[in-house]
Parts: sequence; C-alpha cells; structure tokens
Amino acid sequence: MDKKGLIFAFFTALVSGFSIFVNKFGLKESDPFVFTGMKNIAVVVFLISAIILLGEIGELRRLSAKQWGKLTLIGLFGGSIPFLLFFKGLSMTSAATGSFIHKTMFVFVTMGAVIFLKERAEKPFIIGAVLLLAGNALLLKLSSFSLNTGDLLILIATLLWSVENIISKHALKEISSRVVAFGRMAIGFLFILLFWAFTGRIETALSLTMPQLSWILLTSAFLFLYIISWYYALQKLKASVATSILLLGSPITTLLSMAFLGADVTIGQAFGMLMIVAGIVMAVWFTQISNLFRYIAQSHVAK
Repeated sequence: MDKKGLIFAFFTALVSGFSIFVNKFGLKESDPFVFTGMKNIAVVVFLISAIILLGEIGELRRLSAKQWGKLTLIGLFGGSIPFLLFFKGLSMTSAATGSFIHKTMFVFVTMGAVIFLKERAEKPFIIGAVLLLAGNALLLKLSSFSLNTGDLLILIATLLWSVENIISKHALKEISSRVVAFGRMAIGFLFILLFWAFTGRIETALSLTMPQLSWILLTSAFLFLYIISWYYALQKLKASVATSILLLGSPITTLLSMAFLGADVTIGQAFGMLMIVAGIVMAVWFTQISNLFRYIAQSHVAK
C-alpha cells in the first residue's frame, strides 16, 4: 500500500474535519447555493495557478475528447448536482442524520470498486466497515433512522459522489490528480452557474459583501487543500480504502465542537470515536497484513 497515498488520505480527513467545522459559520452568512458556487470558482483559480506553476498546463492542452468527457462526468456527478442536492437536503433534515447518510459513501464506493475496478474486499475491511458505520451512528447520537425527503436528497447526493469517485479513480490512471481536480471544480462550477441563472441567484452572487467574501475565501482554502490531497490519495490507494479513511473527519469535527463551542461529548460518542479509529485500522493496516500473508502463501506455493 502506497505510504504517500496513506499520508495524503489522512491529511484529507484532517482537513475535512476542520473544514466542516469552519463551513458551519460561513454558511450562516450566505445563500448555501451561492456559497458553494463561489467556493468552486475560488478553488478553480487556486488549481489553475498550481497547474501553471508546476508546468502541467500542457497536459490540459493534450487532453483527448474522451478524457474531457470523463472530466465532464466528474464535474457533473462530483462538483455540481450533489452539492446542490446535499445542501437542500441538509436544510430539510437534522445535521446528524445528514452526516450519517453522507458517511455511508465509502460503502457505495467499495461496492462500485469491487464491480467496476476489480478491487477485493478483504474480511478485515468488511469488519472495519461495520465498525465505521456503528461508530458514526454512536458519534452522531442516532438512536432511530427513517428517510424523509431531505434524507433522500442527501442519499442521492451521496450516491452521485460515489459514482464520481469511481469515475475519478479510472480517470486518474491517465490524468494527473491536479488536472482531475481542476476538471471537477471548473466544469462543476459551469453547471452550478446554469443553476444560478435558472433560479435568479447570479445577482445574489454579484452582491456579496466583504464579510461574506472573507468566509468564502477562508473555506475555499480548506476546499483547495482537500481537493489537492484527496485526488492524490485516490490515485495511489484503493478507492475503498481511501474513502474509509475519510471517516476520521467525523471525530475531528466533534472534538473541535467540544473545544471551541463547549459541546458535550457523551460516553457513547467517545466509544463511537474509538470504533471509528478501530474501523480504519482494520480497513487499512489489517487488510494490508492480510494481503502480505496471502502474497507469502502464494510465493510459497509457487516454489
């Protein structure tokens, strides 16, 4: 398993934990749809600057029509529609339920990776997956679960993000991680811009105040770090492993809420955090050990 990929995956989870915490404040200042779109365009500027500085602008020029087609799908399924559905759904349901549904993404990605990417789901990973889901349920204090309209919108968004991750994993075989990230955000913004036009939000976007722009720039910096590190990790690791590590962001956000907002953490939530950590250990290191033993056994048989 690629060590750099693991480092970037854990860094992505760390950024995600902080980003969700900070975004809670930024969303209070702006229309969520405008907030999302403006973050997209800010990250596009950061990404194109990075691509130019790293001398990868030539790769953009050399992309084939088929590769642009993949980037368009990534932008549609990753950088636009699911964002709009997620924020709309979040306004109609509880944050805990919405977060739990979103955290099931790694299950759908794993299923897609097994079917379309021919990845293997090892027994330790399956055990880790159960621990991750149960840990998140405890962390978010979910004692019961039923789908309402808002939950359904978030579920659809999660499924679309899962599809995007599978397409991105395939695209990353021949396109650099930064160019894939640029495609997701730039093309995604074009779709969001169309949504703005149809819903009369362009004027709102052009009327943002300095405090609102300040929150957008701050949260865009987190999103830029997330996007850059995530696609590198996805390129180097199995899609199932990379997405499972992202769940570490949940306890990070909870700990930040406890430290800065005075939120109380129950014994059940603390146990949930431990289960999430244990689940990630099972999904990553135990799976790696299992693969090592399998390799040794196959080598012995070959001899």
